[in-house]
Amino acid sequence: MSEIEERRKFLTRMWQVGGGLVAAAGAWTTWDLLQPLPTAGFGGKVRTLPPESIPEKGVVEVSAARAYLTRVNGEVVALSEKCTHLGCRVPFCESSSRFECPCHGTVFNRAGDYLAGPAPRGMDRYPTEIGDDGLLYIDTGSRSDGPEPGSLEIDEPATGPACAAEGGHG
Repeated sequence: MSEIEERRKFLTRMWQVGGGLVAAAGAWTTWDLLQPLPTAGFGGKVRTLPPESIPEKGVVEVSAARAYLTRVNGEVVALSEKCTHLGCRVPFCESSSRFECPCHGTVFNRAGDYLAGPAPRGMDRYPTEIGDDGLLYIDTGSRSDGPEPGSLEIDEPATGPACAAEGGHG
């Protein structure tokens, strides 16, 4: 082979190696873009407030998590705001200290335990954890079924009149 052909083969090989290195570097840096980002907001971990801010006998609504925070036997519990009957949003009634579904009249106590109505179980729950920043996080990407009817974690009587009409609507 002539010197010119050797040089051409060498330069061709170097261009191929260089192109391969550029492609590998591009794939390496693009890999991070292809990875899913950690979910923030509903469907992921939602940052809330310091655990000591949650009252012993009250309920705190966390709109971003579509959940409520309450204390049950000293532990913080995150309850889904959806009724386990047909998924209506269940507000907390301050006068009765109970969750009352305006759609079909299901009633849950402050712990989310089923008390009355057509729902098949208590309010569903989300796991919680305390972050490095000292705040409570609700993992809305992981839900567990609420307690079966008949099981009560707390036995608190209604503190006043109900907010929803007896029996609900249709």
